[in-house]
Amino acid sequence: MIQKISWEDVPEEQVNPLMKRKLVYGDKIMIAKMKFKDGFVVPKHSHENEQITQVTFGTIRFWFGDDKQEVLDVHAGESVVIPSNLPHEALMIGDVEETDTWAPPRQDWLDGTDDYLKR
Repeated sequence: MIQKISWEDVPEEQVNPLMKRKLVYGDKIMIAKMKFKDGFVVPKHSHENEQITQVTFGTIRFWFGDDKQEVLDVHAGESVVIPSNLPHEALMIGDVEETDTWAPPRQDWLDGTDDYLKR
């Protein structure tokens, strides 16, 4: 089924005091538009989903690997492709607006079990 969706009509979820998100998803892909306040940390985690992060405002510092051995800053206008099952952590440097795309959709985000973000 074809769906036409306006981001203006997608409800915004206040995940925690420093993070808001809007979700659009189908059977095999999910897109999230998110806003973060300066200093928010996404704790180290991994998931089966391949992820593409596109930063539109601000900077995200990522740490990759079990020992956070690789560090990468992604600035406005840049993207990063994160392979499935790769542990990663992120710090928002300044207020950040970004779009994440996952395949398949993040089931933990759909069923509310994404507790690592709600602290």
